[in-house]
Amino acid sequence: MQPTVLVGVTPKMRAHREELFGPIAVVYRVQDDDQAVSLANDSPYGLGGAVFSSDISRARAVASRIESGMVWINHPTSSEPELPFGGIKRSGYGRELSHLGIKEFANRKLIVTMGTDAPITDALG
Repeated sequence: MQPTVLVGVTPKMRAHREELFGPIAVVYRVQDDDQAVSLANDSPYGLGGAVFSSDISRARAVASRIESGMVWINHPTSSEPELPFGGIKRSGYGRELSHLGIKEFANRKLIVTMGTDAPITDALG
């Protein structure tokens, strides 16, 4: 498939609602950060996203508001073995990779001891 950039996409179009994979980018024009975040969150999917800006503080503030399992700043969404990977909404749940991912394959037990001034809890596994 040829790399493709889509512009002029509206909410009535399929490309607005689909989770696109491949060399496809949808480009929207927005007025401000609030509109950008609203547009990004208007999706049933939430695997990953990216925020590009020369103002890192602003980019971090925008990234924290995006409903996505992963948000990269000044880099396309990627996968690194030492970082947790996973989405939210219809893009999945839980995390793979990193120390968080390995726990998906472990049986863990919670033990709570009551009868003291404060409950004592241990997560084993």
